Amino acid sequence: MKIKALVFGGGSDANLGLLLLRLFVGIAMMTHGIPKIFGGLDQFTGMVTKLNIPAPSVLAFMAALSESLGGLLLALGLATRPAAALLSATMAVAAFVALSGKPFDARELPLVYLCVALLFLFKGAGKWSFDAALR
Repeated sequence: MKIKALVFGGGSDANLGLLLLRLFVGIAMMTHGIPKIFGGLDQFTGMVTKLNIPAPSVLAFMAALSESLGGLLLALGLATRPAAALLSATMAVAAFVALSGKPFDARELPLVYLCVALLFLFKGAGKWSFDAALR
């Protein structure tokens, strides 16, 4: 019976997987956002300006904040759904606006982050999270 559950799923709990995914993706997102906020915001704002997006300095800061603070919140499992919503929006812009016209391999990383953020937006953080402890 245990082999069947291992192979096909079943009643087993996926919270360890959610925890590991949250930690990895949250920390990985922070490695993109923190350098932008602490020293790279002008360069990032210049890139956003070239995309002809309105209010580029505000939106560049919001994207960097989403990646850094949103990544931290995701890793902690705290306010996971709002953090995942912000990360989803940021990664959608990265994949479909900033990298539009680029081949798939250039857009693959933001698309993976987008899919993971959407998973946590719809699923939540799981039972091993601050969200669950606060509930």
